[in-house]
Amino acid sequence: MEGTVFTPSLEGMKHVKSEQGEMLTKPFLDVCKLLLPVLDKFGAAMTVVKSDISSNISRLESKYTSNPSRFNYLYSLVQAEVETKSAKSSSSCTNGLLWLTRAMDFLVELFRNLAQNQDWSMAHACTDSYAKTLKKWHGWLATSSFTVGIKLVPNRNKFMEVIGSTGDVYGDMEKFCTNFSPLLQSIHKFLASVGLDSMKVT
Repeated sequence: MEGTVFTPSLEGMKHVKSEQGEMLTKPFLDVCKLLLPVLDKFGAAMTVVKSDISSNISRLESKYTSNPSRFNYLYSLVQAEVETKSAKSSSSCTNGLLWLTRAMDFLVELFRNLAQNQDWSMAHACTDSYAKTLKKWHGWLATSSFTVGIKLVPNRNKFMEVIGSTGDVYGDMEKFCTNFSPLLQSIHKFLASVGLDSMKVT
């Protein structure tokens, strides 16, 4: 494969917004999906994160496919639930989008740490990213299972070798963080505007 594991998602991000600047549902979910093979490279350490991301993508996707023209825009999934007062349900698409975005925040922070702190061990990079993103939303149980997962992270050099293939992996990592971060921020902003950005898990 030419390029790095980030090449497909960098390409995909170019199509996430419509010409009017609206977030499109399918292209956004496709970019998130492209990160799943990257998570595989972490081995068992990211099993919980990966299954969480996959199930939230599936939830949003099945809603989208139920009516692609109605749910063409990402925020329309949330607006429909706000209208029916079902947005706060744990099985809602709103909840799915919120947790998917938070998981992506964690990954962006992790890749940023790896790119900018090349002397850090993988465990250090993971722990720091978790503390800055997901930790405040997690209860004791979720935090404990994450802490156990971190003990299983691969050696940093091995991981970088596996994801590098050909191309400038650190450069692509930085680019990925720079381009994806604003998309995630705008989702948080939108969820906050409808009072749905602070749901926690016990």
